[in-house]
Amino acid sequence: MDRPNYITPAGYATLRAEYDDLFGKERLALLDTIAWAAGNGDRSENGDYIYGRKRLREIDRRLGWLSRRMKAAKVVDPARAPDRDRVFFGATVTIADEDDNHRTLTLVGDDEADAGAGRIGWNAPLSRALRGAAIGDLRRVSLPAGEREYEVMAIAYPNG
Repeated sequence: MDRPNYITPAGYATLRAEYDDLFGKERLALLDTIAWAAGNGDRSENGDYIYGRKRLREIDRRLGWLSRRMKAAKVVDPARAPDRDRVFFGATVTIADEDDNHRTLTLVGDDEADAGAGRIGWNAPLSRALRGAAIGDLRRVSLPAGEREYEVMAIAYPNG
């Protein structure tokens, strides 16, 4: 990985919870099912055994991915941001486009991004354009829909 995997404490806790749930509950229950199905005889036509092995591979693949992401994670608490007058990781930013349409976005780690909920990944084009901006700054960004210019209207950080 060539760049740090920044993540908020809440985002890291979500990854950790998914890992613990998959490893500690779902995988263990699946191993019991596979062992039971294997004891039933012919495995070539045993749906429980075939599906169980397939699901186990999916879980193991997801566990590997989660493990790598957590190992590479650099947890950054936005509540401890030293400069709250500029846009940095964890900032909640209100921006306005040329048509005076306002949007409120929070810059979070790429693993916890959810554009529908207003959380954009730290390495997204809009996020990169907003980094370091202060209230009143204009930032131009190239998006798939074309180039747009945004003005930073407000910046907020969580209280810690």
